[in-house]
Amino acid sequence: MATLSTHILDTSIGFPAQGVSVHCHKSTETGWQLIGEGTTDEDGRVTGLSGDEPLLEGAVYRLSFGVDTYFKSQGKPCFYPKVEVQFLVGGDRSHYHVPLLLNPFGYSTYRGS
Repeated sequence: MATLSTHILDTSIGFPAQGVSVHCHKSTETGWQLIGEGTTDEDGRVTGLSGDEPLLEGAVYRLSFGVDTYFKSQGKPCFYPKVEVQFLVGGDRSHYHVPLLLNPFGYSTYRGS
């Protein structure tokens, strides 16, 4: 069963971003279906984002990161109030890790392990 996790590193300070809400949606014929959600812990991590539903090969998923509240709590401006990352599940692995490298004016992501 394929599982999903993420973590966020605030590259402007070099520390994990704690307290960021993360929602996981699956693409369906009628739109996006929420399948899991969580908030980053003190290490900037969230696990179990796919809930009880396994990730399906060939399906498209979206992680939505609510970063505006995090930056407000840090007293920093926020150019991107929400970051959304879509990805396609292949048949090659049983775990997907989608990290987010974040700062007030930019972000990047990649497929982790």
